[in-house]
Amino acid sequence: MLAIERRNKILSRLKAEKHVVVSELAKQFDVSEETIRRDLDKMEKEGMVVKSYGGAVLSENSAAELPFVVRKRSNVAEKQVIADIVASLIEDGDSLILDASSTAVFIAQKLKSKKNITLITNSVEVLMELSDVSGWRILSTGGTLKEDSCALIGPSAENMLSAYHVGKVIISCKGVDEDGGFSDSNDNHASLKRRMLACGAQKIFAVDSSKFGKRSFIEISGFDGIDAVITDKRPPDHWVKLLASHGVEILSPEPAAEEQ
Repeated sequence: MLAIERRNKILSRLKAEKHVVVSELAKQFDVSEETIRRDLDKMEKEGMVVKSYGGAVLSENSAAELPFVVRKRSNVAEKQVIADIVASLIEDGDSLILDASSTAVFIAQKLKSKKNITLITNSVEVLMELSDVSGWRILSTGGTLKEDSCALIGPSAENMLSAYHVGKVIISCKGVDEDGGFSDSNDNHASLKRRMLACGAQKIFAVDSSKFGKRSFIEISGFDGIDAVITDKRPPDHWVKLLASHGVEILSPEPAAEEQ
């Protein structure tokens, strides 16, 4: 097993268990404890973990970006629910933008039966997922590849987007905070997502329920001007009222209380 594969598996375990022990990891991967310590040293320098006595915990530094392979495997059921709702909103002939979130890949999978779609994305994974679809117009933003997120970012990606207008922009985020709005872990990602939002007639966030009440490194957008939030389950009432006060519709599998 390559070291990067081992570190990704360590991150997956940290995300599930919040804490790992050096001796247990050494047994799991059949390597020396010193090898695991070197892995944790590197992961700490990259801001992903904080070393503790005999092990490590997941870093609370929200600026740390978990590798795409880790994020893609987390909250899978929730992302599939979100993807189903998005698919119900997209009609043949629509134009849309998808970002480079792991949720976007699940959305792309659900959209493959649609016809005559125009889609713009900065996601290498989404481009690969749709490589066998015919009859669509698929555009890449271009840009600089950010390996850990399989995303194309930077000024050239933003410049490409400035020339286009689409019916729907569907993006994700790392946190939704009552005071700070929608936020992300990386300023380059956030900047590109702001540019994406400016391209859309309808501006939609696809956010699994674990993101509510969290605030990440940098703001993408406040609530004003956002048309809808798609999530896997209806958030608590105070969130419903807050988003409604800004004109944001909540789309989830569960109806609002007054509709039940």
